[in-house]
Amino acid sequence: MFKLSENGTTVSTEVTAGLTTFMTMAYILAVNPAILGAAGMDPAAVFTASAVSAVVGTLIMALFANLPFALAPGMGLNAFFAYTVVLTMGYSWQTALTAVFLEGIIFLILTGTNIREAIVNSIPVNLKRAISAGIGFFIALIGFKNAGIVVSSKATLVAAGDIASAGPMVCIIGLIVIGVLFSKKIKGALLIGMFVATVVGIPLGVTDLSTFSTEHLFSVPSLSPLFMQLDFSNVFSLDMLIILFTFLFVDMFDTVGTLIGVTAKANMLDERGRVPNAKQALFADAIATTAGACLGTSTVTTFVESAAGVAEGGRTGLTAFTTAILFALALLLAPLFLVIPAQATAPALITVGMFMMSPIREIDLDDYTEAIPAFLCIVMMPYTFSIAEGIIFGLTSFVVLKLLTGRRAEIPNLAYILVGLFVLKFLMH
Repeated sequence: MFKLSENGTTVSTEVTAGLTTFMTMAYILAVNPAILGAAGMDPAAVFTASAVSAVVGTLIMALFANLPFALAPGMGLNAFFAYTVVLTMGYSWQTALTAVFLEGIIFLILTGTNIREAIVNSIPVNLKRAISAGIGFFIALIGFKNAGIVVSSKATLVAAGDIASAGPMVCIIGLIVIGVLFSKKIKGALLIGMFVATVVGIPLGVTDLSTFSTEHLFSVPSLSPLFMQLDFSNVFSLDMLIILFTFLFVDMFDTVGTLIGVTAKANMLDERGRVPNAKQALFADAIATTAGACLGTSTVTTFVESAAGVAEGGRTGLTAFTTAILFALALLLAPLFLVIPAQATAPALITVGMFMMSPIREIDLDDYTEAIPAFLCIVMMPYTFSIAEGIIFGLTSFVVLKLLTGRRAEIPNLAYILVGLFVLKFLMH
């Protein structure tokens, strides 16, 4: 079924690769409830929604695309959901879930009609790189904030917190453990680092064991607080258009970048440099996002951590199938994941933020019509606490600078429409 011999792999190699992928991305089961919980959502229900949506998306990837990639609610997109749409823009989490649902539907249509290639091509390549880096800074800032390492200050806007206090110390210990494990190439570094930080947090009073219950250890938390909680009342607002575009945009480039990057690393690209079964892979992403919104979680996307499984030799859908089974088993261990405090998930956020920085190396910093928009895109995400604002500043400055320097030919036509919407948004505020 998975064409193992054709792909030069074995059952044991694929299963090991699937386990490795799960170990490197299982942290999402602890981080996602913490982030979406900040938006007022029930963390236990978010845990279940996260695991089930990961199972759905990864199984589709395994069985229909036969590729060794796993899916789960994406980092960055969950931060945009909670901290921008809900906590900054003031919308309910039900409205945010509706935006994710609509994104999934649009994603299905775009994938089916091949329109998404046109949208992907309309975004300048340096801005694509900048968006990844900007999200990295933003995620890292959230991690530092959750740990108490960075705090608000009336005098300087932000300042260093009391680093010697319990919360920051738990985070720093977790960061050190993760750093050492990654340096030694030990799989599951993020998960192990969070576990160590959680244990260290017990005597320091950071980890609250009062919520842990062995009687719920093998029972799955109910989805009822979140299931089908969609709110279509703000669908036709300009803000909803911006929110929807951002979800769609970030997910689009997350997925395409991951598919291309990981398949290239595995020498799996075809003779024309294309990802095999790309359309089926994109459908897996779109279906999982739509299902995830109905279940009660933010956008589901292909995880770059899949590269860890590929590095272990994973080449087919059996790797993804193994990862999906492990996510299903993790459903029975909800109390273990939910007892992990924000200070212990912070090291994972900071480390993932660092990983997302790597595209900076590819940005052309000698061409100022490219460098300035990329820089604004990167810095405005953490400075405004909004991924959307970073994209707006980046793309708008790109179009303006290209026009004023006589390089109109370098501006994709679709970019004019997008910038027009951005300007309209600012005027309406």
